[in-house]
Amino acid sequence: MDVSVSEPALARGTRPRREPAARTGCGVEATLSVIGGVWKPVLLFQLLRGKLRFNALCRLTPRATPRMITLQLRELEADGVVRRTVYPEVPPKVEYELTELGQSLEPVLLAMRAWGQGFQARMDAAETEPRGGPAQPRSICIGAG
Repeated sequence: MDVSVSEPALARGTRPRREPAARTGCGVEATLSVIGGVWKPVLLFQLLRGKLRFNALCRLTPRATPRMITLQLRELEADGVVRRTVYPEVPPKVEYELTELGQSLEPVLLAMRAWGQGFQARMDAAETEPRGGPAQPRSICIGAG
């Protein structure tokens, strides 16, 4: 039985290169190709504050694993949205910050936060309603007989 590998093996210590965000006919699709996912918008929102070290990002997103944060940051870096700076110290000091392109996402991230807060409020209100569900709205039609 002959087994062949269609992709070349990577040298030890290297990682596959992420393709940059593809051009599409839809702006929403292009945006999601860069910031889509559960943790990317959260990380970007935290980086609106300024430079942050990896451990600070981990503390600010406790539900994400360090591995997932690393993968998401690498993809954001490959897309030119996040800049990673490594300082030659022992232990190594690594900081992440938004690039100019990343900073241009601020209105999108703030709009996402505002929408999410409204959604949470709506869900919280729905949980406090009586078991029968919301009251039926009264008809405000004029002239309906």
